[in-house]
Parts: sequence; C-alpha cells; structure tokens
Amino acid sequence: CGGLSLGFKENGFKVLAHLEIDKSCCATLRNNFNKDGKIFNEDIKNTKNYITDLKKMGKIHGIIGGPPCQAYSIAGRNKDENMMDHDPRNFLFESFVENLEQLKPSFFLFENVTGMLSARPFGLDICEKIRSAFLSAGYEMPDNFKDCVFDMSKYGIPQKRSRVILFGIRRSNSKSKKNLVEAFYKNVRRNVLKKSTTVYDAIHDLPKLTDKNPVSEDSEHFLRYRNDRDRGIFELLAKDIQDGTEKYKTTDSLKKLYHKLTGNESAVHKYHVLREDEPSNTIPAHIYKDGLRHIHPDPKQARTLSIREVMRIMTFPDSFVLSGSNGDKYKMLGNAVPPKFSSILAIEIKKLLS
Repeated sequence: CGGLSLGFKENGFKVLAHLEIDKSCCATLRNNFNKDGKIFNEDIKNTKNYITDLKKMGKIHGIIGGPPCQAYSIAGRNKDENMMDHDPRNFLFESFVENLEQLKPSFFLFENVTGMLSARPFGLDICEKIRSAFLSAGYEMPDNFKDCVFDMSKYGIPQKRSRVILFGIRRSNSKSKKNLVEAFYKNVRRNVLKKSTTVYDAIHDLPKLTDKNPVSEDSEHFLRYRNDRDRGIFELLAKDIQDGTEKYKTTDSLKKLYHKLTGNESAVHKYHVLREDEPSNTIPAHIYKDGLRHIHPDPKQARTLSIREVMRIMTFPDSFVLSGSNGDKYKMLGNAVPPKFSSILAIEIKKLLS
C-alpha cells in the first residue's frame, strides 16, 4: 500500500510508477501518491500490459518492492505442508527480474519474509535460484541471504519485524560493484539504536476505546468488534500482566486457558497481549481476520488494536489515507514495509549512489 515508496519519496526519490494487483491497495496508492507517476493495477507476470509504458518514462534509477510473501511464510506452511509446491507466488521473483532485464535500473531493493531462507518449493533451493537470476540479469548482490536479515525493532520501529532485504547494483562495463553492496549493508547496520521504541511510545496519546466510548474523531481509531467471551479473555490477560501476576505467561498456560474457555484444542496459543514497555510482536496480514495476538495492554479497554494503532506501530503517518474495507486496511498494513525503516534504506542508497 506504499510503505516502501513513502520512505523513498520522503528522502528525495521521485516515484515514477507503482505496480500492484490489489484494487484496495491501488486506491490507497492513489490517495497518497496521486501526483507521483502512474499506478498499474496489474499482475506483475503480465509484463506486456505495463512494460512499454515504463520504458517511455525515461531513465529508471531503481526498482523497489517485494513479491507477495505468503508462499514463503512459515505460518502458511504450518497450515498446509504442500503449500510450497502448489503456490505460484513462489516464483514471482522471476517477473521482478524480468523488469530489471527490460528496464536496466541502476539498483534494486527486494524485500521478503525470512521464511524464504528455508523455502524449498519442488525441492529447489529458492535462495540460490533467486540469487542466480539476479546475477544473470547483471546485478551484484550479497552471497549469503542470511546476512541480509534485519530486525526492524532495532531501528526505531515499535515492532519486532524481521525481513530479508536484498540490495543489488547493476554492473557497468563488466566492472564489479560488490564493494558498494557490502557498504550498503554495513551502513544500514550503523543505524541500530541503543533504545527501542515501544508500544507506549507509538499509541499512548490515542483516545481510550471502550463499550461506552467505541469511536473517536479519528475515523481509523474505533473499537473493533469482539464477543463477550473474547472481551472477558482480553481483560483477564491484560490484567494478569498489569498486576504482575503473570499466571498466563507461558505458551502452555495460554493453551490450557483457551481449552478451558472454548472447549477447543490449539497447537499454538491464540492470544497475545502487547507489552507497553516493549516493541509489538510482528503485525501480520492475518490480523485482518482477527486481532487475538495483538491485544491492547489496557485491561479496562479489553480489546484488540484499532486500524490507527496498527498504522502507528507500522510507522505510517496519521496523514496517510487508507482505502477499502476495514479488513482490507488491516491486511494491507500487515503486508506493508514500515515507512520509517524504508526511509533508512533510502537514505543509505542515496548516499551510496550520489
């Protein structure tokens, strides 16, 4: 929905175009980048529908993005052990590479989940396949993708979000640019902060939401529906932390509580309360279905996160305008790159290539 683009735009890059298959995300891009080039509501594989227009835009210095990551998601694989072999999104990177071959930008930035490091669709080593494709396209890039993992909570993002960030530079006259690639990663890691940004830092100033006060003047900050059972569970778990009792601190105790209150068994614990004095756990796309693993730390509110709170934890500015249903908004945020982290990447790329 534009998190990666926003970080680059705010640091002097001109956004020439967006390529996005989801209609709600395209509407969101129009809301926030309507003066920044063209928006193609296309499948990246259908290059014939957009590549000619891109070529007419003149010199393109960089392509940034991340093909859908659900196919590499470990959580997704836990649900369907055959997912890796059946999901066509495993090979969308090939279309990303085709764009590089056709447009020949000076650099690329490719973001994805850490699950890609262990992905083996059809028994293939996906990391080696990706690396070979980028090298064949004429780009220098890192040798070991495990060295390209960043925990964004170390960089001022109020969320424990680890992602693979692949950066590559186009070879010129067969001259290696490996030293610049290595410098990029070294320089980004210099941005590590000594103190984390916490959940409190991100959302403490937003109005409290309760059954008596379910909405605020902010259209994205409202009480998300929950039934009476879940409301009681949210209050119980948040109070357990606030009081320092911590009876439900372990995974086993949470699974037992779930069975006691619902009569159902679960291989994983369903509930997680955010700690005010720590970064949030990862915001996933799954949050659009429910927010059970993102419970507000205040037991008096007994609820999950509002859209505005998710935006804050993802470091989107309050001025950023989302489109679509509430479910669409939660989902696009869970799939986004935090703009504040994107900004760090943009600054280092700009310094490197200037």
